[in-house]
Amino acid sequence: MATPLHWKKSLWILWGANFSITCGMNLVLPFLPLYIGELGVHELADVVRWTGWIVAAQFITSFLTQPLWGAIADRRGRKIMLLRAGFGMAIVTALMGIVTSPWQLLSLRLLNGFFSGFISMAVSLQASLTPREHSGKSLGTLQTGAIAGTLIGPLVGGVLASLLGYHHVFFFTGGLMLCASIIVMVFIREERKPAAAKKTRQKTQWRLFRPLLPVFAASLITQIGMMSIEPIVTVYAKTLYLGKHLAFFAGLIVAITGIANLIGAPTLGRLGDRIGQRLTLAIALTLAAVAFVPQAFANHIGMLLVGRFMLGLFIGGMIPSLNALVMKLAPTEIQGTAYGFNTSSLFLGNLIGPLLGSHLAAAYGFTSVFYVTMSILLICAGFVYINRGLDATYKPKAA
Repeated sequence: MATPLHWKKSLWILWGANFSITCGMNLVLPFLPLYIGELGVHELADVVRWTGWIVAAQFITSFLTQPLWGAIADRRGRKIMLLRAGFGMAIVTALMGIVTSPWQLLSLRLLNGFFSGFISMAVSLQASLTPREHSGKSLGTLQTGAIAGTLIGPLVGGVLASLLGYHHVFFFTGGLMLCASIIVMVFIREERKPAAAKKTRQKTQWRLFRPLLPVFAASLITQIGMMSIEPIVTVYAKTLYLGKHLAFFAGLIVAITGIANLIGAPTLGRLGDRIGQRLTLAIALTLAAVAFVPQAFANHIGMLLVGRFMLGLFIGGMIPSLNALVMKLAPTEIQGTAYGFNTSSLFLGNLIGPLLGSHLAAAYGFTSVFYVTMSILLICAGFVYINRGLDATYKPKAA
């Protein structure tokens, strides 16, 4: 039997693992276009196209495979799927350091997406260990590990690339992921309940997913709204600041949202435990939409930074609230599959959002992206608020 504090121990172990994995995933981003140049691509337009496809490749295969890994986790356990993702990504990432052509790098990024799913499985595993009354706080805190890794990874990657060279950073990243996986293997203990009979599982599974469809829709819409602005925010900053420190402010604009997110995620997670995830999510979506107002009307870089910080505070309540809703609405025997579908919804938003934002900016100007994003988030907030079925908690029927 697990001790009452077992979930707290697992939380901090998985926090460190999530930090290591996301830090590793983001280590290579600062120099990826330069690495592609070393692989024989020299025309700027070709480098940009290759970079876009190589970055997107991992999301494509991740989107397609997350439900599969979730379903296997329900049958075989979440920890084994966590280790599959960690060890698989460690090996594939290390192999990226020995490629000799962009096609090889693209192929390995596709394969890396096939092995991905560490973060979603960590969330699913932690949700299975956490008492329901602490789910918002627990999952909100867990998310900060991934956020911190996303923030610190590019900074560390830039330094390591200058010290070790591009190829060696991939080896370092693979080693970091390997260490995170070994720590999880040694220190995380998963208590599995006996699986339901195959016949019963097949009969009831899809019916049990019906209450989760609004959560998947909200995850997709939320991520489209949040990612639509990402391709243009740095270019937008160039229209507001013409000084000598543009590179610094460009980095700060990206980082300040993540810093605020570290504050907002656990805070709004605790709020969700008190007032419910549905209401917390509706509030966070509404205030995130409001945070785009100073960004749309910014006439100097400081106003844009204020808006980005406000946005980061309220983004922190979205993903943990959605994850907590999956935990509450999905029975234990399908939670892995449910988290897989929810992660696929987020990955699909990661693909659609940047395409939508870049096309809107090209056709109608930067401010159109802010207005459309605000509208998407407000519509999603209304959708979540009126969907009172999200307040329910799954209760198995008595035998």
